[in-house]
Amino acid sequence: MSDKAPTLRLWIMMVLEFAIWGAWLPLIWGYMGKDGLAFTDAQVAWVGSAFAIASIVGIFFSSQFADRTFAAEKFMAASHLIGGLAILGMYWAKDFPTFFGLMLVHSLLYVPTISVSNSIAFTHMKNAQKEFGLVRMGGTIGWILAAWPLYFVLQGKSGAEAVAASRNIFLLAGITSLVLAAYSLTLPHTPPKRAAAADGGFAWAKAARFLSQPFLLVLFIVTFLDSVIHNGYFLLAGGFLGSPTVGIKPEWIMPVMSVGQVAEILTMAVLGAVLARLGWKTTMILGILGHAARFAVFAFMPQNQLMIIAVQVLHGICYAFFFATLYIFIDAAFPKDVRSSAQSLFNLLVLGLGDLAAKWFFIPLQGRLTVDGTTDYRELFLWPTGMALAAAALLFVAFWPPASLATAGKTTDAAA
Repeated sequence: MSDKAPTLRLWIMMVLEFAIWGAWLPLIWGYMGKDGLAFTDAQVAWVGSAFAIASIVGIFFSSQFADRTFAAEKFMAASHLIGGLAILGMYWAKDFPTFFGLMLVHSLLYVPTISVSNSIAFTHMKNAQKEFGLVRMGGTIGWILAAWPLYFVLQGKSGAEAVAASRNIFLLAGITSLVLAAYSLTLPHTPPKRAAAADGGFAWAKAARFLSQPFLLVLFIVTFLDSVIHNGYFLLAGGFLGSPTVGIKPEWIMPVMSVGQVAEILTMAVLGAVLARLGWKTTMILGILGHAARFAVFAFMPQNQLMIIAVQVLHGICYAFFFATLYIFIDAAFPKDVRSSAQSLFNLLVLGLGDLAAKWFFIPLQGRLTVDGTTDYRELFLWPTGMALAAAALLFVAFWPPASLATAGKTTDAAA
């Protein structure tokens, strides 16, 4: 570890890492729609599932290499070089097989870097509890920097003109990825952690064995539930905000949702102080209850537009207090030689299974609750409200990490 934690360099890494994702995600759906590439619903679903596929594959392959074989910064450089070229190619791709193939290649290489960037940050931070919130804040800023300009560039455009402008998301994402590939080679050296012979060399298998510890198994289950709720928000919120019930104009939907991202920046800044004062369990419970409060407002106050907008600030608590805290806890609870795989194990829920379960559950549920174009939003949003309350209760009752993890930043290396 370096004598001085390179906080600024790690912050820039996070800015670039999440700018790649933020560049294409908000606008790719319209680009694939009837006014763009005219893909079928099934084809759009396949493209949308590329991240989930990558999160599953990453458990068994990519994170193994990052943990045990390659220096993390070199893994980042190679992944973003190839993945950047793949998403650049999507600028010219028009047919579904080529478009999906390039997205899949990009996802297979990009998704593991989310875990690896966390691993690099944790390796070189002096105090993860105090510093990770500030470093990870860069990711939120990167997302906003990439997404907002593209959104406003498209205002006033329609049809072929909008489609032509939308293609630029792939140029921005690809160029940013190539920049990060080069920048990764300047990051602090993070060598692979060789496994003992008894481990059999499979980092993902060793990480999964840790789930036999009850407190980690409980956290794994709660993470799945919270991931379903979190992904459900992004599936349902846009249509809800633009519905006649709420009445927010289409051009303001994304800025309103981005209120939560601005709040996330502020919440990340105070995460270290909150963790020091409240500890793991209480902080994560507050993060889950943020979902319950937001969806309860959606359910019971749908016509109060000001309240609907104001409650978006809870997104900062939902993300920072649960997910960012989760990543810090994983770094503390797992041994060094499997930390990237452990991060990927939980990202399998956040980016993969939780996302898929949200689509399989909330989309059909909304369909059943919609009659003649009108959705029963109260019943719809009471479901994630109840799920969040149940997840918070489970964490409160059954999550009891050992005393050695009472202080953020301690590890179980000795025990492992």
